[in-house]
Amino acid sequence: MRVIAGHAKGARLRSPKSHIRPTTELVRGAIFSILQSMVSEDWQAIDLYAGSGALGIEALSRGASRVDFVERNARSCDVIKDNLKRTGLISQATVYCCSVNRALSIIAKAYDVIFLDPPYSDTSLDSVLGSLFESHLVAETSTVVVQHSTRQPLPQSYGPFHLTKSRRYGDTSLSFYRQEGES
Repeated sequence: MRVIAGHAKGARLRSPKSHIRPTTELVRGAIFSILQSMVSEDWQAIDLYAGSGALGIEALSRGASRVDFVERNARSCDVIKDNLKRTGLISQATVYCCSVNRALSIIAKAYDVIFLDPPYSDTSLDSVLGSLFESHLVAETSTVVVQHSTRQPLPQSYGPFHLTKSRRYGDTSLSFYRQEGES
């Protein structure tokens, strides 16, 4: 696995030898192609269920000023830190080695982009999204990008946040949520 674009393009990334399902290059490319028109010049992101950190590292490589990573598996946290060091991006990141629910309760900062890529077998996604949209991580101008199984459809809205774009790539669905009126 490698970074596909930006100033860290071509950098090889390690992946934990465990249960994670890394985001494919095709899907990562699609996410950032869609996000290109949605983010400002100086944007910050958080990568929830970070796994190897590939999605957040791709964001840093493509111009995010800061990305924070949340991953509960200690080995995966070590891999994320190693990947950040390999790409020279460690100074622009913080790795929170805790569950997403814990992160929602301890991080009191809003992000421009929130990435979620939970295990497809995780049945709590709808509940986590409900909690996320009520947390400090989300601001009126935030974009929430959810990568999920096509067999797990998501609601059209969470409070004032509405599904604005949806794409399908094999068994992977991408759902983009923004507030009404946000371009």
